[in-house]
Amino acid sequence: MKRELYERLRAATQAGASAVTVTRLSDGAQALFDGERWSGNLDLPEAQRAAVQRMLVADRSGLLPGAEDVFVRSYARPPRLVVIGAAHISQFLAPMAAMAGFEVIVIDPRRAFASAERFPGVTLIDAWPDEALPQLKLDATSAVVTLTHDPKIDDPALIAALGSPVFYVGALGSKRTHAKRIARLTEAGLGDRVARIHAPVGLDLGGRAPREIAVSILAQVIQVRYRGEAA
Repeated sequence: MKRELYERLRAATQAGASAVTVTRLSDGAQALFDGERWSGNLDLPEAQRAAVQRMLVADRSGLLPGAEDVFVRSYARPPRLVVIGAAHISQFLAPMAAMAGFEVIVIDPRRAFASAERFPGVTLIDAWPDEALPQLKLDATSAVVTLTHDPKIDDPALIAALGSPVFYVGALGSKRTHAKRIARLTEAGLGDRVARIHAPVGLDLGGRAPREIAVSILAQVIQVRYRGEAA
């Protein structure tokens, strides 16, 4: 590995970020994706870059599907689930996600909701999402779910998530609520990205209780992590 790529890989991993190296076995050409940008002397077509990122998200290493001479080595940190809103659903979702191996962060500027008593053992940030999310450096192994039903809190979080390489974006709300959300985000200049939002959030398992909705959200996050958006 060339020293420049090695230094970027080391910087990414030391900063707690995920990264992936790609090597063409026939000539040794290499590329690095540090969770945000590509570098190196191996220029991959967009479809292959997307496939490499899916392998990083799933923490998989091996030959790139459809390219027998391209080897992918993932250096992935544990997947991270950022929950916007310390809601009732969040109280079930946070421990479930933690048990599934996710690093869980709950963000809510309302301190009465984001309390250690309601979320024992969970990382809590009592700040507005547009202040908190840039500090988290959302990357390709992160997922963001908004659960407040309050546009003042959810919309800034969605704007930040849609401007990042996170592998999953979900938002609670009915189809009617989501249509209004789409209109606001489109007005904010994100019309070409709103299709990334999973809404109504979660797989349609039929349940409506908060704990059941939490299960459906986590199931969808895991499904997209391993199978991609086409799932």
